Amino acid sequence: MHKVLRYASIGFATLGLGMGVAAASSVTIDTTGQGSSNTASTDSNDSATIQNNNDLTVTNGNTQNATSGDATVDSNTNAGSASSGNASNSNTSNTDVSATNSSAGSWSGFFGGGGSNSVTIRDTGQGSANNASADSHDSLTVTNTNNVSVSNTNNQTANSGNASSTNNTNGGGASTGNASNTSSTSSSISIHN
Repeated sequence: MHKVLRYASIGFATLGLGMGVAAASSVTIDTTGQGSSNTASTDSNDSATIQNNNDLTVTNGNTQNATSGDATVDSNTNAGSASSGNASNSNTSNTDVSATNSSAGSWSGFFGGGGSNSVTIRDTGQGSANNASADSHDSLTVTNTNNVSVSNTNNQTANSGNASSTNNTNGGGASTGNASNTSSTSSSISIHN
């Protein structure tokens, strides 16, 4: 009779292990005969590897040329005036780069989300040898590699024309407009790992 009970208890423990592995492991050995040998154990392993590689490259290039014309009053008896317009360049460059990666905190539900391991041995007969163990191993590796490059190149040229008043009996005026350049650059980089 003791031999039959011993095999029955081992079979019951194996059945419990097979059904409990999916999430939390639960093993119960209950009501075994005297002198029986009972071993119950669970072992769960959770592992995750997160690798984020961000290569962000922004290149802005701007080339502008502005030239006003020449103003010339030449060889006149009664000369009027001559003028040319303004020459100007204006450039605005705005760069906003953002990268968001899943962090280790977002994986908190992965570890331990399935519950805890449970091992129970009870109501075993006298002289029984009982051994119970529950092991849980969690491993999380996070690697973040961020390469960011922003290049802004701005080439501007503004030339006012030539103004000349020559060979006039009664000379008028000659004038050219203004030459100006304006440039504005803004860069914003945001990375969340």
